[in-house]
Amino acid sequence: MFDIDRWQEIFDTIRKNKLRTFLTGLSVASGIFILVILLGFGRGMENGIRKEFERDASNRIMVWTQRTTKEYKGLNPGRRIQLKNENYNHIYDTYFDQLEFKSAIFRVPWGTTSNYKNESVSYAIRGIHPTYQQIENQLMVEGRYINQMDIDDRNKVVIISNKIKYELLKDVENPLDEYLQISGINFRIVGIYSDLGGDREENNLFIPFSTAQAVFNGSDRLSNLTYTLKPEKTFEKAVEASGLFTAEIKQYLQEVHKVSPEDNSAINVHNMLDEAKRYYTLTDNIAFFFWFVGICTIIAGVVGVSNIMLIIVKERTREIGIRKALGAKPWSIVGMILQESVFVTAVSGFAGLILSMGLLEIVGPNVEVDYIVNPSVNLTIALSMVTVLIVAGAIAGFFPAWRAASIQPIEALKDE
Repeated sequence: MFDIDRWQEIFDTIRKNKLRTFLTGLSVASGIFILVILLGFGRGMENGIRKEFERDASNRIMVWTQRTTKEYKGLNPGRRIQLKNENYNHIYDTYFDQLEFKSAIFRVPWGTTSNYKNESVSYAIRGIHPTYQQIENQLMVEGRYINQMDIDDRNKVVIISNKIKYELLKDVENPLDEYLQISGINFRIVGIYSDLGGDREENNLFIPFSTAQAVFNGSDRLSNLTYTLKPEKTFEKAVEASGLFTAEIKQYLQEVHKVSPEDNSAINVHNMLDEAKRYYTLTDNIAFFFWFVGICTIIAGVVGVSNIMLIIVKERTREIGIRKALGAKPWSIVGMILQESVFVTAVSGFAGLILSMGLLEIVGPNVEVDYIVNPSVNLTIALSMVTVLIVAGAIAGFFPAWRAASIQPIEALKDE
């Protein structure tokens, strides 16, 4: 039931102690403010890291080779390890039930020119298989991607990016079915892609893998292998399966190419999930630290509320004695002190929440820092924090209130 007299008493107490109440409220508001800002930037870091991994499939496994650095089975170091089609086929035949997407990559020698009419440029050119689109998270803007028929028939078709379209074919309204000359050979443009990785990832032309080997004297050689595994029920199981697959194919390639197991340079297998695990573990630790700092700040504010309530009880001891002498019940005394405690805590908490959420709403979308994207906090979580804060404020005020209710009227009336 609304008691206007009690509210008048609360506001009278606040007016008499403006500075003290302001400083107490400031400590509570700053606790919520700091916690929300820290959690917002923690979420921003998660968004930034997630955006980095959007460039490619987050469970991507890439294989490439270099020169040997150790002598092995009578073979001198310095040998160039060359991946072959049989390596790609063997891995597929052995692990076909585990693989989600797969592609061998043939890199056309750098410096190969691409011509359209009078325009001539040098882009990276890669021969790939159809599912390379999913591995690279590429989106088709127009036309189609490389398909299996292109691989089987060694079709001279090419996929270009949005960036290349505007740079090389800027005056062509619809470049599909136009011909692009690569090293003097006509390739028909059948699709235009965009890449979530941005402009850097759109400096590539893609042609069928079999065509690339045939046209550019690749024989049965290839440059890279890339895979993704089928999804697992949990992230931990995905990391475990990915780690086992990585170790096994590295061991197979070392054996077939006669590379020492201790040679860590000749055959390289990069597992994106391992990198993702490190980043997500880091963000979890940072989030834990942010929560710890923010909660400690809130606790400091709640302790401040408790202290001010103790001071208020001390100052109003004689008044409380008079109230009890006139018949006031203990719980009415408790309610009076608690109401003031909850009021100060709630107003301060919501003030801190509104300021912090407003700041994140205004500044967050404009933050342009590496690995931090759109820092924000879920409103439900923020309101839950304020609710917990109000409950904590009530608990903080209860003990001074109970102390006030326990004062004997005679002793209170003697207080000066």
